[in-house]
Amino acid sequence: MKNTNKRSVTTKSVDSVDSSRRSALRTIGLFSTVPFIGGAWIGCGDSSSTTTDVQNITNFSTDLVLDGDVYTAAHWGALKVSVKGGKIVKSQNAFSGLEENPLQAVTADLVDGKYTNRIKAPMVRKSYLEKQAGNNALRGADEWVEVSYEEAIKIVSDEIKRVRSSKGPTAIYGGSYGWKSSGNMHNARTLLHRFLNLGGGFVGGLGDYSTGAAQVIMPHVLGTLEVYEQQTSWPLVLEHSKVVVIWGANPVDTLRIAWSSNDNQGLEYLKKLRDSGKKIICIDPAKSSTVQYFDSKAEHIRVVPNTDVALMLGIIHTMLVTNKYDKDFIADYTEGFEKFQKYVEGKTDGVVKDAKWASDICGVSEEKIKELAEVFFENRTMIMGGWNMQRQHHGEQAHWMLVVLSSMIGQIGLPGGGFGFSYHYSNGGAPTTNAPVVGGISIGKVSSGGAEWLSDGSAVSIPVARVTDMLANPGKTIKYNGKTIKYPEIDLVYWAGGNPFVHHQDTNALLSAWRKPTTIIVHDMYWTPTAKMADIVFPITTPYERNDITMSGDYSNMNINPMKQVVAPLEKAKSDYQVFSDLAEACGFGEQYTEGKAEMDWIEEFYNAAYQNAQKAGVVMADGNPMPDFQTFWSANRPLVFDATPEGLDFVRYADFREDPILNPLGTPSGRIEIYSEVIEKMNYKDCKAFPQWFEPAEWKGMKDKPAEFALLSPHPSLRLHSQLANTRLRDEYAVANREPIWINPADAKAKDIQNGDLVRVFNKRGQILAGAVVSDIVDEGVVRIYEGAWYDPSDASEANTLCKNGSANVLTMDIPTSELANGNSACTALVNIEKYTGTPPENTAFLPPKGA
Repeated sequence: MKNTNKRSVTTKSVDSVDSSRRSALRTIGLFSTVPFIGGAWIGCGDSSSTTTDVQNITNFSTDLVLDGDVYTAAHWGALKVSVKGGKIVKSQNAFSGLEENPLQAVTADLVDGKYTNRIKAPMVRKSYLEKQAGNNALRGADEWVEVSYEEAIKIVSDEIKRVRSSKGPTAIYGGSYGWKSSGNMHNARTLLHRFLNLGGGFVGGLGDYSTGAAQVIMPHVLGTLEVYEQQTSWPLVLEHSKVVVIWGANPVDTLRIAWSSNDNQGLEYLKKLRDSGKKIICIDPAKSSTVQYFDSKAEHIRVVPNTDVALMLGIIHTMLVTNKYDKDFIADYTEGFEKFQKYVEGKTDGVVKDAKWASDICGVSEEKIKELAEVFFENRTMIMGGWNMQRQHHGEQAHWMLVVLSSMIGQIGLPGGGFGFSYHYSNGGAPTTNAPVVGGISIGKVSSGGAEWLSDGSAVSIPVARVTDMLANPGKTIKYNGKTIKYPEIDLVYWAGGNPFVHHQDTNALLSAWRKPTTIIVHDMYWTPTAKMADIVFPITTPYERNDITMSGDYSNMNINPMKQVVAPLEKAKSDYQVFSDLAEACGFGEQYTEGKAEMDWIEEFYNAAYQNAQKAGVVMADGNPMPDFQTFWSANRPLVFDATPEGLDFVRYADFREDPILNPLGTPSGRIEIYSEVIEKMNYKDCKAFPQWFEPAEWKGMKDKPAEFALLSPHPSLRLHSQLANTRLRDEYAVANREPIWINPADAKAKDIQNGDLVRVFNKRGQILAGAVVSDIVDEGVVRIYEGAWYDPSDASEANTLCKNGSANVLTMDIPTSELANGNSACTALVNIEKYTGTPPENTAFLPPKGA
């Protein structure tokens, strides 16, 4: 039967889907995709594989299309890839009529392009292969030797057996933090953890880099992670909100990607918001892509980097003294406001947090702060908070304070009111569809004895942002969310699906710690900085050289996408699944790892479980037809499209709680929004107290005795997904002097005799990089911007504090915890110096293979 819901959007073909199609997230779908999972925690993974009748798996053709179109998917969306003579000649969005996404056009480059830099064979570092004493020190500076696949399997399996038998599972770190393939089958992180888990256990990670502080503080405040939850639906925002505040987020750039596959709806909703006539306010220290996108249709309020909490306090104080805040909401839905109020009024520390106090810190005028307080309270206001402001020293305070501000406005749980921390990520707010959720492979269970420590994930895993500290300081204890964690002594690091030498802070400190373990094993498609810093590397197929399946929209579940193999694989490359299957066989548990299934068996099984659920629930697709069986779906070579449900279209976050906080309490001890947390108070942390407050960051523009001159902004890039796509032709559009660009205010550039296109040395006590100057008022005086994600390219990897020739921002950032509570990363807290580079420019070798490869 066809969908007769009058609020549904008319269905079009896969090549002509309506750009305003609505869809969103069910909780179960969310937790099958979010990137915060603790790696060694039993029961955690991208999604447990769903039980199905294996006998129903059928055989079908998987022949490659040599000339024609193949449909697949990536983080940047469902793709139609055109092939001619077995080579990729074009890629584009599988759906027409949508906002342009330049990330979708460079698929060919990821297989074989100018900067691709594929790993073409199994490789072992020469001094490691020869078992030279002290060879660890040569990581990144050694030459490489090609070995056969069989020899590589033996080397790795023997080494894992040695470490397990001599030092136990706590000596193996299964890092694998990163944005791995979109596919549910070839999920490098889960496949690695499955291998390590079935072999007897490993040390994994807690939390993530994206929301390390917020995802720990929010359960204390709201009883939920919040940052990975569905938002009030965009249609309701467009209908009811009078004021929309985009605070510390840059959705024009970040909505180009998603953790699973982009459903493309976020940018469409931003376009509608831009044209809606609503009052739009962007609070951001720089003139971001989003500020430029809205142009005159939004007000841009520049805030001094790292001072958002002070600005919020100034607004809150103004609301208190003008008596313009919702006292009833505070009384009925929050806990501990009175104690927080005393802090704001200066009764606890003698400092009144009024508009003048805030202005002196954050750089926003007193008049504007007072105006914001009135505008927020007098209008239906939706505050869309970003994640950069919690990736800072004391980052827990920003989201906590924003919840308090929203509570005082009093519109939480109303259509178009309140706050949301995921509108900028994975198209949050796109209404939930009726699609059944496609599962994925699980990490399995520990199969050998001696791994009881896995029963408590937090006791055996370390916060992911503390990896350098762990490697450098075995036996050290740290505080984490009310617990104490003791670092294990790691002898072997196994990494697949990530690039820590780009995403982790203070690269030079990581480089020093990275040389302590005996063995580093890496899976990668390319000679990334991390692969170059390994001992053993396996060449892995790209997602376009294998089959898989995924869904679109982490929140909407709008599509089920076939990820059909587009081209033949590189000759000696293998999938992660093949490598781990062979390693498991060599280690004696091959049957448990594969369960007797090949790639397509798993993919069909995942689909069939969803298919059976759809049949039971009577689900039909957006075109009114029932979901097809697997063979029909796979042969059709097209994504399936599902429609938003009425519940998804009308979803208001916290509506049930607002309607009846007694019957629908939050998951906090009080059941209410905890402005004051007794649980945190009992932890007695010096850097995260019982209520949100202003803490001066370790480095910031307004500090006394600054260790460096300029505040460094290092936001998500416009034309990459972190470090992904850095090795495509997109680089030609932003590289300056063949380096990563640095934006410098004209006044600062003049003072330093720097002009557009000049090479600039950017440095502080942690490191030094080369970057290409872009002189622009995008940044204020005293502020510079370098996008994170550039591939680290050391001038001499054997030297301490060597120059990064490609401009990796994390060479300069601080590797300090946000606080003892979350131990998240503080990537957005850093000061740097700049000077014109006058020497002979060194060759940029970021996209060249190492010696011997």
